[in-house]
Amino acid sequence: MNVLASIKKTNPVYLFCLFVLIVFIVQGCNPVVDEGVRKKDLKRDVELQTDFGTIVIRLSDQTPEHRNNFIKLVNTGFLDGLSFHRVIEGFLVQTGDPATRPEDHQGPTEDLDLDYMVPPEFTTDLFHKRGAVNAARSDNPERASSSSQFTVIQGRLYNDSTLDVAQGRINDWIVENMLVNNSEYTSLLRARERLAVQQEPGDSLEIVTAALEEIEKQLLAEYTPYRIPEDHREVYKTKGGAAHLDQNYTVFGHVMKGMDVVDRIAGVETGEWDIPVEDVRIITARMIPRRDY
Repeated sequence: MNVLASIKKTNPVYLFCLFVLIVFIVQGCNPVVDEGVRKKDLKRDVELQTDFGTIVIRLSDQTPEHRNNFIKLVNTGFLDGLSFHRVIEGFLVQTGDPATRPEDHQGPTEDLDLDYMVPPEFTTDLFHKRGAVNAARSDNPERASSSSQFTVIQGRLYNDSTLDVAQGRINDWIVENMLVNNSEYTSLLRARERLAVQQEPGDSLEIVTAALEEIEKQLLAEYTPYRIPEDHREVYKTKGGAAHLDQNYTVFGHVMKGMDVVDRIAGVETGEWDIPVEDVRIITARMIPRRDY
């Protein structure tokens, strides 16, 4: 019996099978759910250590593309050292631009984002209440998100009247995207762009602009407008936020701890383009065990 056991232990096939079994067990305990993302990461929060203190963010499972992308940024150390390059008190603080690293500071720019965008993930459950974390984006028809730039909403309080204005802006943006994405109107849109850069646009630009405005009115009349849900309205009226961004920017998380830090960052002195006069940086970003706050 001891001889048989010895043969099994030294047999190459046996050893290979044993190795495969061990790897399978280890991977099964913590499988990879996406490149650079393991299952354990989905049950963790993100901790941002900043010059002004700690912010803890909980990512949403309702936006898996954005969640996984953000986890990769954290796990690779991409966010470490970046500054909050856009700060508007009563609205938001923004970071994630790789051009704001201290070693090669060029100022904020979309040109140096990573070479991909994240598909939009809009859901009525996630909205721009105070503390919401959303993905910044360029002005693109698909409303796809930046690969790395994100904002934390500080926000302001609303009343029913200002919420109605915000609701109108939401629907205007949605209809505009419907217009831009419809190939039937491509020639008119290109004509408006071409005429707008001329020194003396004249009547032609006015005619094209009027035609597009009429089309937008028609689309708006045929479209079922988005209405801010009553429970969201109550949150905006009692806790605040940035209601006009709903359904146009993807919300993918929420601040669990550290809104006092966000408030301090939002209150710093800023200069041109809402850039802080003195840098406020993310020192480190890491995944931490989830807990109740």
